[in-house]
Amino acid sequence: MALDEQQGIWKSGRKGGKGRATPKGRQLEDQAWDEVRALLGDQPRRRDLLIEFLHLIQDRYGHLSAAHLRALAEEMRLSMAEVWEVATFYAHFDPVKEGETPPPDLTIRVCDSLSCEMAGSEALFDALAAGHDPAKVRVLRAPCMGRCDTGPTVEIGHLHVDHATPEKIKAALDKGDFEPVIPNYQGFDAYRAAGGYEELLALRDGGDWQQVQEAIFAAGLRGMGGAGFPSGKKWEFVRANPGPRYLAVNGDEGEPGTFKDRFYLEREPHLMLEGMLIAAWAVEAEKCFIYMRDEYPAILHILHKEIAALEAAGLVAPGYIDLRRGAGAYICGEESAMIESIEGKRGMPRLRPPYVAQVGIFDRPTLVHNVETLHWIARITREGHEIKSEVARNDRKGLRSYSLSGRVANPGVYVLPAGSTINDLIRAAGGMAEGHVFKAYQPGGPSSGLLPATLGDVPLDFDTLQPHGTFIGSAAVVVLSDKDSARGAALNMLKFFEKESCGQCTPCRVGCEKAVKLMQAETWDGDLLEDLCQVMTDASICGLGQAAPNPIRLVMKHFPEEVK
Repeated sequence: MALDEQQGIWKSGRKGGKGRATPKGRQLEDQAWDEVRALLGDQPRRRDLLIEFLHLIQDRYGHLSAAHLRALAEEMRLSMAEVWEVATFYAHFDPVKEGETPPPDLTIRVCDSLSCEMAGSEALFDALAAGHDPAKVRVLRAPCMGRCDTGPTVEIGHLHVDHATPEKIKAALDKGDFEPVIPNYQGFDAYRAAGGYEELLALRDGGDWQQVQEAIFAAGLRGMGGAGFPSGKKWEFVRANPGPRYLAVNGDEGEPGTFKDRFYLEREPHLMLEGMLIAAWAVEAEKCFIYMRDEYPAILHILHKEIAALEAAGLVAPGYIDLRRGAGAYICGEESAMIESIEGKRGMPRLRPPYVAQVGIFDRPTLVHNVETLHWIARITREGHEIKSEVARNDRKGLRSYSLSGRVANPGVYVLPAGSTINDLIRAAGGMAEGHVFKAYQPGGPSSGLLPATLGDVPLDFDTLQPHGTFIGSAAVVVLSDKDSARGAALNMLKFFEKESCGQCTPCRVGCEKAVKLMQAETWDGDLLEDLCQVMTDASICGLGQAAPNPIRLVMKHFPEEVK
């Protein structure tokens, strides 16, 4: 007889206790265990693969049942608490307790970012929510999906519907195909035929990493994910620490209004991949991790296919590039939170120092680069630093990729001189949308707040916006018109931060919530809001809480008539 079938094996510890036939906690169910083992197959049961395994269960069953989570914990030799805390942290997982009703088979996500809200996402959400039986179709608000140029955007399963309307949604539902549409892109063979990877192979065959670094310095390349740290300098910091070393690609392009990385990866993915392999060669990285946001299913498909092509061609060893799938958490765009997620944990930012160049993935020195940064590394190495260094405007050198959306005639990605102004961008996009007059703009995502049209001649580059209380960030530029409310835009931004705060530190977790409540008042209490902003700026652990006050402060400064 098995121990758990005997009576009174586990005693309560009290005198006269009757004992328990089973241990405390959720019991392991054989059927659920068999199903989990079948999904995992022969993959190693490593702790860092927990999120990948949760995706397997979610994809197969549409939710994460308590029985499957218990089985996964058993299979990975983890506590149920560890598995549960990770499963409940990420927005794209649906953990279901015993007795709870699982979500319906189909989920419709309506983007509620600023660009999509201006394009009518609220009315679309209301129409979809009213038009579907919630027992059969779940309609949710969702943060930015990186398709701000085609808003309002809706995701049905893994299918994105651009410029969405109830009629388009109905047509997609009737068709019943909810897999991502794979765009036409330059694959491995076409890239090789055009000279791709020749520079990488030449460097591997006796190249000097410091010469490549000098070209990166000469080009003036800085991190394009938002922080703007000199890209070549990172190489020195990582190489200064003993190996093994790793490289991580930050593909979690979650700043609302940003879609430049998606733009490049859906067209020329191998430019990023070659830039990644050149950077990995420069720091002698033993492995590369690509962390790609789950909102980009088409890109995940492309990368799986093209990484396999690299392996088949012998350019990388099998397993050298490890593609990891995010699970819906804006905070994982912060590099240390991304590393926590790569390790299979909740994406919570680390306290610094130490920096990830010293203690990164698995406590090893890690070089972190953004997708666009690697795109430029490949181009600079192939074409020379002059492609950036010889371009100048308004005393600024180089080129930038601007994600432009909102009230312009032709939203999209525009590669322009780094000294370009918002007026230059609007002209490049064919002017304002018909019937709209330029009022304000967001220069670098919600974290950058709002500037008025009267500051339309400020160069949109690193270091040029700080005197105005903001920054360029990821160059996510959203244009507002006379038909938009600056106050309403700021509230949209703070609601986003409230939802996406990881909850680790009180100033951010509570501060964002309190800010939203104060901003919903008919008249803003400026003194109280400023006190709150100061606390958040001074005491938050990471950039989310530190930058969240920017929309509040800039609206009070430049649009006081809307909040008094």
